[in-house]
Amino acid sequence: MPDDTRVAVLGAGMHPWGKWGRNFVEYGLVAARDALADAGVLWEDIGFVSGADTIRNGYPGFIAGATFAQALGWTGARVSSCYAACASGAAAIANARAQILAGLCDVALVVGADTTPKGFFAPVGGERKDDPDWLRFHLLGATNPAYFALYARRRMDRFGATDEDFAQVKVKNARHGFSNPNARYRREVTVEEVLASPMVADPLRLLEICATSDGGAALVLSSLEFARRHGAADPLVTVSAVSTVTPRFPNTVIEMPNFSTDSAAGVTGEFDTAGFRPSIARAAYDEAGIGPEDLDLAEVYDLSAALELDWYEDIGLCGEGEAEKLLRDGATTLGGRVPVNPSGGLSCFGEAIPAQAIAQVCECTWQLRGQAPGRQVEGARVAVTANQGLFGHGSSVLLTR
Repeated sequence: MPDDTRVAVLGAGMHPWGKWGRNFVEYGLVAARDALADAGVLWEDIGFVSGADTIRNGYPGFIAGATFAQALGWTGARVSSCYAACASGAAAIANARAQILAGLCDVALVVGADTTPKGFFAPVGGERKDDPDWLRFHLLGATNPAYFALYARRRMDRFGATDEDFAQVKVKNARHGFSNPNARYRREVTVEEVLASPMVADPLRLLEICATSDGGAALVLSSLEFARRHGAADPLVTVSAVSTVTPRFPNTVIEMPNFSTDSAAGVTGEFDTAGFRPSIARAAYDEAGIGPEDLDLAEVYDLSAALELDWYEDIGLCGEGEAEKLLRDGATTLGGRVPVNPSGGLSCFGEAIPAQAIAQVCECTWQLRGQAPGRQVEGARVAVTANQGLFGHGSSVLLTR
């Protein structure tokens, strides 16, 4: 991969996730300071601050980049703030990477943090009858667990996935997250315990759906020249690709919160009908010039245990309908061919929306450095993240060492 498409990950930091009930800025500051210390750079060295926004924490959340820059101390650094729902962290990474590759700064800080309400997410307040997210709650009552369950039921109907398959995903992730000091839920569970947990939205049970969490994550990114001049320690981890693609016609799988879908029934000619989610990681692979066969690990967006199985196929670990076999064969657990969610995933962390795509990159960085005790993927050299935001925000970051 040519140097002119890569940036270095000099530092990674995180605030442990949980329900702390404090201002989101505090979580972001802890993560940012940890990332700066990890990178061995001073706050004054940062030329660009890229904030991932939170829409639940008032005006400071809408201008997160400036909020974190002010909290760390004004230095005149350039700043951006962006919101892309669950892909916000990847969009913030993309902004920082673009500044570095354009030669506008040498080193950048990316920060995302959130304080979340009790229970599941609800739409932002107000009357917005042309907003699909607002409509799905108010007209259909389609809470997040409801549409997680629709995806799960679709998988059962199409590919024969079972309740036990979904439970096994949770068991795997709980085993991985047990050794992660930043995870909120650090307890191993059995299939029997998962299946005995309360049904939330058939077929998904309480232990198979991610919670909402408080937490923060941060990265220090730099040009390769700065990293070498700075004397960055080996192995140097680099961001080799960032994908923030949108869907393309015809998108034949209904994606909530949109209730209609492009119809391919009458379409003729050559169209890419693979769907949106498979296109996200594929764009990262194409940009980096590598493929899923090169992966050593993946961090994917497991809003539910069932959705993780979809991602196995979407990032190219197996063919359509083959995810259950991949899981049952142990290929996606630690020691397997391509461990998925060695961090424990959202299953063990919960959702802190602006932070989660950044947190995935933190985990991949630690894994590629060999700094993930208790959950280390031995000899890891290539990692990919996969995520997705509302209204067609792709999110995939490919990292190498």
